[in-house]
Amino acid sequence: GGIRVDVIAVGTGKALKLAENGDVDAVLVHAPKLEEDFVAAGFGVDRRGVMYNDFVVVGPADDQAEIAGTERVADAFATIARREALFFSRGDLSGTHLKERAIWDLSGVEPSGDWYVEVGQGMAATLRMADEKRGYVLIDRGTYLALRETVNLRVLVEYDPPLHNPYSIIAVNPERWPHVKYGQARALIEYVTSPEAQAIIGGYRKFGQRLFTPSATD
Repeated sequence: GGIRVDVIAVGTGKALKLAENGDVDAVLVHAPKLEEDFVAAGFGVDRRGVMYNDFVVVGPADDQAEIAGTERVADAFATIARREALFFSRGDLSGTHLKERAIWDLSGVEPSGDWYVEVGQGMAATLRMADEKRGYVLIDRGTYLALRETVNLRVLVEYDPPLHNPYSIIAVNPERWPHVKYGQARALIEYVTSPEAQAIIGGYRKFGQRLFTPSATD
């Protein structure tokens, strides 16, 4: 028979914490720096690239900070900060939140003040709050496309290299946690990175757009 996969859907920070504690057998995550630290610390093995998508900056149509079409996302963030336009952060150590923090680092701004709101919730809740208050938010394109009919925010900044969002799959190290199902985790990694599964990922379309680009290389 096949292997049944039980999926626990959480942000990258929480996923890696579960893995560090030996509570899962493998993780599919999107925060390269955290992943490298996780593997280097001996918690994970067999890290493989799977796919990538991208982030976009969305905001109100009237765009009070005037960032629409800014080529460098770090410049857009700096402009938002300078004008103290409302910006909503997930604030939850997810892959998206870490990406946002990295862009602030690039911008040279340490965001703080009433204009910078740390929500401490998932992407959908953060987007809804930004929509209600007509603020700006960093969001992955797939989630935005899934929710765009429910909000008035539109894409203002996109396609800058720092907005690239790669996903990797990693097995939990059986030498650290002997109880993990390492053989099954390996089988999952082999499958997800196989030509068959990569074709499924590449063919997955929603809202007339391909949401992920397969990236597994042998």
